[in-house]
Amino acid sequence: MKVTVGIDIGGSTTKICGFCHDAPKTLLTPKLVRADDPVTSAYGAFGKFTVEHNLSLEDIDQVMMTGVGSSFASESLFGLPCQAVPEFSAVGLGGLYLSGLDEALVVSMGTGTAMVHAKKGEKSQHLGGTGVGGGTLAGLAKLLLNIDQIQHLSALAETGDLHHIDWRIGDAKAQDIGFPMETTASNFGNVSDLLEKPDIAIGILNMVYETIGMMAIFAARSKGLNDIVLTGNLAELPYAKKVFPVLSDMFGVNFIIPENAAFATVVGTALSKT
Repeated sequence: MKVTVGIDIGGSTTKICGFCHDAPKTLLTPKLVRADDPVTSAYGAFGKFTVEHNLSLEDIDQVMMTGVGSSFASESLFGLPCQAVPEFSAVGLGGLYLSGLDEALVVSMGTGTAMVHAKKGEKSQHLGGTGVGGGTLAGLAKLLLNIDQIQHLSALAETGDLHHIDWRIGDAKAQDIGFPMETTASNFGNVSDLLEKPDIAIGILNMVYETIGMMAIFAARSKGLNDIVLTGNLAELPYAKKVFPVLSDMFGVNFIIPENAAFATVVGTALSKT
């Protein structure tokens, strides 16, 4: 058995996965480790991955690396050859593989958000993005709620009420303009005296996801696409599964959150071996 390993080294987390070359090609379950130092993180992730999948160094033929901490990818890892992969290329490849599509807009929701036009057999094109992303969630959660973990913000938001914080089309009592009355007219535009912490939490989540969603819709339309694949850690928070179907219905697009969405970039990294 020969395996190609992909490693995505971020600022505070590293993700790793692998593909067996046996037919059919098999994805080995991705893993995530946390460490501040990229070298420590990469070696720790590699060790954890090989132990859990019972792999020896002889089983691995290539290590592919991407991410902000992958600058040492030209060196070897435990004597294995390493190759750097452009991150946007990895985003596109991973999004298509996990969704099973031949062409799509792939949205990578990390600390910020990147939009990539991916088409099978062609080079992925970075269309742009927004600084709104996981870093925005974390920063606003800390400033407004003194919460350090996005998972805690997500849990708190489950009992929140957007009517206490967002201005909805129905609040304006305006004539019908073709959108549901619950559609957001202004994020944080209707802050109530009855506001509680869960309302702030859901307001933060809603603002970030709606901003990303609308940016993605505009980017997809620029390329004549209907399929939008959502990837990154934010794709797997429960609120993502609430807000994006609503946007799909409103704007006639197809938002897709594939299995292993959080690991799309590292999956694409491993697939980049030629």
